[in-house]
Amino acid sequence: MIKNDLYLKALRGETVERPPVWMMRQAGRFLPEFRAMRDEYDFFTRCRTPELASEITMMPIRRYPLDAAILFSDILVVPQAMGMNFEMRDGIGPWLEKPIRTLEDVQNVIVPDVDETLGYVFDAIELTLHKLDNNIPLIGFAGSPWTILCYCIEGKGSKAWDVAKSFCFRNPEAAHLLLQKITDTTIAYLKRKVEKGVSAVQVFDSWGGALSPEDYQIFSWPYINQIVEALSPLTHVVVFGKGCWFALEEMTLSKVSALGVDWTITPELARTLTNHTMTLQGNFDPTRLHSSPETITKMVTEMINRFGKDRYIANLGHGILPNIPLENAEAFIRAVVDWKPN
Repeated sequence: MIKNDLYLKALRGETVERPPVWMMRQAGRFLPEFRAMRDEYDFFTRCRTPELASEITMMPIRRYPLDAAILFSDILVVPQAMGMNFEMRDGIGPWLEKPIRTLEDVQNVIVPDVDETLGYVFDAIELTLHKLDNNIPLIGFAGSPWTILCYCIEGKGSKAWDVAKSFCFRNPEAAHLLLQKITDTTIAYLKRKVEKGVSAVQVFDSWGGALSPEDYQIFSWPYINQIVEALSPLTHVVVFGKGCWFALEEMTLSKVSALGVDWTITPELARTLTNHTMTLQGNFDPTRLHSSPETITKMVTEMINRFGKDRYIANLGHGILPNIPLENAEAFIRAVVDWKPN
């Protein structure tokens, strides 16, 4: 039994004394011990070495009273397993030397045996669960098929993802074939994570907001929902779509346990769009962590009061930024841990 199960209670919709708290991208980036390891090992070496990935996962847990851990990894390990040689380049970020541009390229993409290609992730889960010693839950994650497709077509990050979108609009057959291959791989990957002992999984649709509401229902949500349908009988599934508030009503009709929301929507509207029945997660603007600790405490308290303590997981509206002061991150977490009803 997990000793601190606040996060799981929130996912189940149970009454809690306070909301649970964790931060997206909490395993790294802003922590000095993470940066020290970064100077010694390149990014994907850290992802692919179970001992390193496990250690990074534990770094924020040792510093802060968080209610959940999320395994250190990256969404791009899935397309790597499918035969796409993504690198992480300094000053650029994700980089794919030969992006997918044709139907033939898509046909050459494999749906791998995840045990053969992603076994290092599963080994990291085992190591991390041993270190957590049933104190808090461990979250596994994957990128949404649409978000993965964006990187595979563009070959790098983008502000508008216009190359990826144009590919889909000009070559819908190829786009849907690629999306299905990513979906099938992701389902197998997340199922294995559950078998290895994670308590919940989160799907990150980081670039879903680049699509119109109509195109979101064509190129993103149907594939996320396949993942939800496959995983929901096995574990809690959280879906976070950045900029995707327009899809919250549709998402609420699915079998998700919780929906993440970003800072572009008010708590009140998020509750209304989800019919006041859904556990919500978010939605503090990560850049707001540059405010003073006093301001952060005040704003977090207000955020909880507006969402309500039940069916709510306190979190950021996207990943924590690399240059956030440690005391500001702590102020965010402490404000949730110390929250009391009025």
